[in-house]
Amino acid sequence: MARSQRSWDTDALPTGAAKARAVRDMFDAIAPRYDLVNRVMTFRLDVRWRKATVEALHLPPKSLVLDLASGTGDFCRELERQGLRPLSFDFSYGMLAADTSEAPRTQADALRLPVRDSSVHGVTCGFALRNFTDLPSFFGELARVTQSGGRVALLDVSVPTNPLVRLGNTIYFGHIVPKLGALLSDGPAYRYLPRSVSYLPSAVDLARMLTDSGFLDVRHRQLSGGLTQLLTGTRG
Repeated sequence: MARSQRSWDTDALPTGAAKARAVRDMFDAIAPRYDLVNRVMTFRLDVRWRKATVEALHLPPKSLVLDLASGTGDFCRELERQGLRPLSFDFSYGMLAADTSEAPRTQADALRLPVRDSSVHGVTCGFALRNFTDLPSFFGELARVTQSGGRVALLDVSVPTNPLVRLGNTIYFGHIVPKLGALLSDGPAYRYLPRSVSYLPSAVDLARMLTDSGFLDVRHRQLSGGLTQLLTGTRG
């Protein structure tokens, strides 16, 4: 696909159906080198963040956990390492094709999961909240598929509250990450991804939406000085 035709290579962030198409096509394109770029641009902090996210589920061994926007299977492998049973779901066929975990995988829209009501013990989702077109509907799906007492742990990028850390983060992700992405993978995609943080509601609004969807004990915390954020809750 020529650069001028790429739906994510635009100054304006897409919305609605156009956003859904752009996200799917973009992740199809970057799937082959996605893991490499993640490790390089986060200095392997992404490994630590996923470990903390799975630990935050506080689920017993053998619990069945959906990993949504599962990408190449990093979360599924971490779930397995911690004794849980993952199921992999992603909107992008390219990502699922590059998945190196042994988890069963399904191409599906996280807003309309092919999963029975109250059928899983937990859900994880990494770095994808800003990619969904309708967060309240997404949280509603989490509530539908998660059994009472089940847990969700949702990881995404954040805006650091410390002014100095925020400045450094803005320079790094706004200027250096796009150059790394262009060198190692797809330049337009890694220009889009740092800007996509603007899709995210505030921490207060995220917690409120999850609570409104039927989750209890909803908690929000920042990791690594606010480079990422973790939202957790227990299904009522």
